[in-house]
Amino acid sequence: MSLKSSLDPVRTGVAHDPLWLRAAPLTFLALRYGLVLVLLTPLAVVMRPPLPKTAAAWGHLVVIGLLIQALYFSMTYLALRLGVSAGSVALITSLQPILVALAVPHLVGERVSGLNWIGLGLGLAGAALVIVARSAVEATSAVGLILTFVALGAITCGTLYEKRFGVGQHPVTSNLVQYAVGFAATLPLAWWLEPMHIQWNWQLGLSLVYLVIGNSIVAISLLLAMIRRGEASRVSALFFLVPPSAALAAWVMVGEHMPALAWGGMVLAAIGVAMATRRKGRSR
Repeated sequence: MSLKSSLDPVRTGVAHDPLWLRAAPLTFLALRYGLVLVLLTPLAVVMRPPLPKTAAAWGHLVVIGLLIQALYFSMTYLALRLGVSAGSVALITSLQPILVALAVPHLVGERVSGLNWIGLGLGLAGAALVIVARSAVEATSAVGLILTFVALGAITCGTLYEKRFGVGQHPVTSNLVQYAVGFAATLPLAWWLEPMHIQWNWQLGLSLVYLVIGNSIVAISLLLAMIRRGEASRVSALFFLVPPSAALAAWVMVGEHMPALAWGGMVLAAIGVAMATRRKGRSR
């Protein structure tokens, strides 16, 4: 079976998922990136932010865009479409702080203390408890599972690359370059693999507004800035708070059921992150 035919929702068994029925994953991702560029381009024309001064600085922005915007997000979206449950994707990508902590002593000379390692372990356990308590953990596609691990590798490499080679650029410039790379990578794939048809409704539109403004422009910019200015292992530990935060938001905003195990996982994740981000002595 080709990848294109395997993206058919009837074949993949995810036809019950309304989001993927209304917008195929790469089409939705390309639209998301295109809207980010539509918002940022006039801002760049008015503000005229400084541009990178060297070819190497331009290259670093392109690599980050390829790793995070093109590879990480596209592989995650495709894995979901191919039948890997959201719980499985979240559980696998939750390994990112552990991989970063293993790599940073050798790549950037950061020291990860014993207390930090205990915190990382508790954070991973807490995030896993929240995920398992609230979501099905299953994968009906070997290809989708492989793509999930590719996404994990992409976000890990993107974090490490940003820490080692990232140079502080104006956020408008940085975002324009990185999302232009993501758009250039995902649009041809969407055209090749998908019918590029979108069935609009208000839920899809609201999701798109949040992903364009809250996630793409605000959250990713803050994440990369924190990685450049802080320690990559400690910043990555904050990823363990994503599943608990999402669960808490769903409980407050839409009344989604919160199992007792998920509450315990939240507490454990919070304790773990506090330990994983703690430094000896006075911090800057």
